[in-house]
Amino acid sequence: MQREYPDTPWLFNSERKAPLTTRTVRDILNRAAEEAGLGYSVHPHMIRHSTGFYLASKGYDTRKIQDYLGHRQIQHTVRYTKLAPGQFEGMWE
Repeated sequence: MQREYPDTPWLFNSERKAPLTTRTVRDILNRAAEEAGLGYSVHPHMIRHSTGFYLASKGYDTRKIQDYLGHRQIQHTVRYTKLAPGQFEGMWE
C-alpha cells in the first residue's frame, strides 16, 4: 500500500497532513453507513466489535483474540465467541 503522505507518521491523515480527529472518523463512518443504507448510525468502536466477532467466527482461539484486541480480562473477549456460528462444528469428528 502506498501512502499518500509518506512524510507523516500518521496512517490516516487529513488534507493538512495531520492525524484525523475522532469527530472526522465518526463523520466518515456515518456517511458510509448512510450510503450503504444501514439505517442506523455507526461509531468507530463498532469496527473493533466486528473484528472480534469475525475472528471468533473464523475459529480463532479466544486467548489469541483477547491478546489481539488488547483486553486485560477474558470476560471482555468471551462475548465474541458466544455468538460465533459453528463454534462446535467438527468438534467430535
